[in-house]
Amino acid sequence: MTDDVPPMTSHRPYLLRALAEWIADNDMTPHLLVDATQAGVQVPASAVKEGRVVLNIATRAVAHLVIDNLTVSFSARFGGVSYPVNVPISAVLAIYARETGQGMALPEDIGTGTGPGPHDDNEPPSPDAPTPHEPAPPPSRRPHLRVVK
Repeated sequence: MTDDVPPMTSHRPYLLRALAEWIADNDMTPHLLVDATQAGVQVPASAVKEGRVVLNIATRAVAHLVIDNLTVSFSARFGGVSYPVNVPISAVLAIYARETGQGMALPEDIGTGTGPGPHDDNEPPSPDAPTPHEPAPPPSRRPHLRVVK
């Protein structure tokens, strides 16, 4: 690859939209696992447990759902009170179907101009980061997700 190729945009919002549609098309309930400690996350503090929050984004549970290239936003009820929710795409850790647990932990962006990529000579990749020739190691255990209502 040459140095004059412009960086691509983040693939995370595209994966998020596709998986949300796939889960809904299969009559399941899409849930997001969000890192509530990141800047820009707007959720009720009472919904946050150990720095994370699980959000039901099914059309029957939220109003005005928008998943754009920067944020996930909607209005939802927490404890019977309507609350505007705003989550930067970078704070979304995973999307999954509540009923089956099928979904995906969203990968980090690489080479999008938002952080060091494989061709960034200014900062070397971390020693535990997989190289393009080496597959990522399998997770040591299945993630434990808890539904917070």
